[in-house]
Parts: sequence; structure tokens; C-alpha cells
Amino acid sequence: MNSINNERGCSVCQPGKENYTTYNTRLRGKRVRMYQYDYRIESGELFSCCASTLEACREKRDKWLQSH
Repeated sequence: MNSINNERGCSVCQPGKENYTTYNTRLRGKRVRMYQYDYRIESGELFSCCASTLEACREKRDKWLQSH
């Protein structure tokens, strides 16, 4: 699995691009796959979130973009 962060924990996402990775966690005793998602706008501002699907991450990103 490729890391979306560098060795210092900073996002390596390029402007206008998205990066994501999956990880497993437990929620209410069940094992769940989650997505960590980064998107950087052209000005350099970073949006980052976690959600259970990639589509949910992109919906959160779109709402964030509308507010900017």
C-alpha cells in the first residue's frame, strides 16, 4: 500500500489532485475498511477526511469545495 504522507506525516498530494489509502479499524466490535482521503486545491489548501467509502470522501470534498 502506498503512503499518502511523507516520512514527517505531511500529505504529498499535488495541487489539483487526490490521494487516498485504505486502512482497517474496528467500529462497535466489527472490522471495517475505511478510506483516508486528501485533495489539494490549486492554491495549495488541503482537504482531508476519512469515510467508509471513496464516494463518501468525494461527496465531503465536493461540499467543502462549494464552501470555498
